[in-house]
Amino acid sequence: MATPFAIGRCIQTVFLTAVLFSPKTTMAQSPFVGLENLFATPENYVVRHIANAPVIDGDINDAVWQQAKWTNDFVDIEGDLKPRPPYKTKVKMLWDNGYLYIAAHMEEPQVWATLKNHDDIVYHDNDFELFIDPSTTTHSYYEIEVNALNTIFDLFLNKPYRNRGGGLIGWDANGLRSAIKVQGTLNNASDTDAGWTVEMAIPFSAITMGFKSQVPENGTIYRINFSRVEYDTKIVEGRNVKLKDSAGRDLPEHNWSWSPQGEIAMHSPEHWGYLLFSTHEADDVAFTMPYAEEQKKYLWLVYYREKQWFRQHHEYTSSLGKLGIHGKYDIAGISNKLKLQSTQNQFEAFITDANTNTTYTINHEGFIEQLNPIHHE
Repeated sequence: MATPFAIGRCIQTVFLTAVLFSPKTTMAQSPFVGLENLFATPENYVVRHIANAPVIDGDINDAVWQQAKWTNDFVDIEGDLKPRPPYKTKVKMLWDNGYLYIAAHMEEPQVWATLKNHDDIVYHDNDFELFIDPSTTTHSYYEIEVNALNTIFDLFLNKPYRNRGGGLIGWDANGLRSAIKVQGTLNNASDTDAGWTVEMAIPFSAITMGFKSQVPENGTIYRINFSRVEYDTKIVEGRNVKLKDSAGRDLPEHNWSWSPQGEIAMHSPEHWGYLLFSTHEADDVAFTMPYAEEQKKYLWLVYYREKQWFRQHHEYTSSLGKLGIHGKYDIAGISNKLKLQSTQNQFEAFITDANTNTTYTINHEGFIEQLNPIHHE
């Protein structure tokens, strides 16, 4: 789900609905009250390094895939706000020095697809989608979609749609290999299928900015998420046809994701899961939330509150107090200082660790990065 053709699927729909705190908010009260669905802990996955690559043929029962663990089943994109999906979806991953390998399994009683041309708007069919942010800045990220005909829709995004970003559909994941296998019969409504599987090999060179391919190292972290689009259909003259509303429009699709977004918006990379690259052969590596990610939560808190303030007042504020946010918070037992500066149409927030003076910053476009060292008195 990626392009301006479906902007309603891409912009945030609920993150600005919480009520701002009063400046009298007590230190004992969580600053995240009212935004809990946006601050659920993302999923994580430790991806194992392999010596022998899988054959990309859609069959994910190869011996090499037995080395990888399945993710948890996908949930509704809004997480606990909505019921669990009726059909299961899960993913597993592996990597070597050239590729990130993806295997996905989707339960589906009626496997169908219609779009056949590269860069067709694949999410108009039932599809499988992946989103990957190697820089972890929430900008300059990639999206790849595929349907049961193995039609690929791939694009690069300079920044999320909510920040007036755009999808570069002309970008292709050069060297991408993908394959589909249907457990049943494709586009045959007369029988019941078990589902379909996707297998991909994504070159690191295709998701690298600059001239030199940036291959992960042991301990490298990406942000990544997966989505599945599913339409309600009925069988008409032997075909699966989307259900329509009283005005003749297709009913909205279901969006199921690995790491819940807390809102109907896949293009909020701060909610994506964490992908930890490991060179260990044994299953002895556990993901631990980096301290910096705990710091960044407070920057996102400022971001969400500022966006709401702007909607109400048509300008940003430089007052943390007006946003119901304090200037200091203890994170993992370490004192952190927040600072906010703004003009009418822009803002930038900073969080600084008192021990190391390391600073992270976020701006009005949701671009987040480390500034090290920097002083804010």
